[in-house]
Amino acid sequence: MNNENIQAPFFVINPKTFLIGNELLDLARYANSLAKQYHVTLLFTAPHPELGNIVRECPNLIVTAQHMDSILPGDSMGHISAHSLVYVGVQAVVLNHADHPMTLTAIAKAIERAKEVGLLTIVCADSVPEAQAIAMLGPNVILAEPTELIGHNQKSDRLYVTSTIEKIKKVNPDILVEQGAGIRSENDVTEFLELGADGVGVTSGIVKANKPKEMMEKMIQAVASFQEKRK
Repeated sequence: MNNENIQAPFFVINPKTFLIGNELLDLARYANSLAKQYHVTLLFTAPHPELGNIVRECPNLIVTAQHMDSILPGDSMGHISAHSLVYVGVQAVVLNHADHPMTLTAIAKAIERAKEVGLLTIVCADSVPEAQAIAMLGPNVILAEPTELIGHNQKSDRLYVTSTIEKIKKVNPDILVEQGAGIRSENDVTEFLELGADGVGVTSGIVKANKPKEMMEKMIQAVASFQEKRK
């Protein structure tokens, strides 16, 4: 599996643990229908116990785990195995989120394990230097997101967006760059894509919106419109 499975521009819906059970599955089903309608690459993250249900019902989504460990099947307990994720149909995994930070050594081992089993990797980076270091490890996607802006209304500033993209691409031009802090509207999505992001990820901007499904569709429409203009 390689970057050909994530077509830029892409959009990531990351409900974290705001939604569980039927509410989460309902949002995933709607995202699945929008992926088909707008022909946009959509990644949908979910807590580990929810992943199998979403895989079964949402074939148009790249279903994404929120973390994994680099363990091999064996005597480990309480860790997330890449092999188990693949078994239930998961296609990608997020690593090093601010809520689950990892050392560079652990990130490198997890990326290696993911590649062995065919999982796409989206690795979070807080700063430009961290993004450059992670780029050396060869993930499929780097999510550039200042930790202090996660969950807040303030977006990453334009210099952060353009500099992270430039520095990551300089290390490895094949890595896709996702931006994801403080996005609250379809205009924010368009702005980040126009600044050069390959993809955009959203949590609060969708799940905390007055009408989450409507906001999600507006954001996906913005990605589709940008995609059409690029042709």
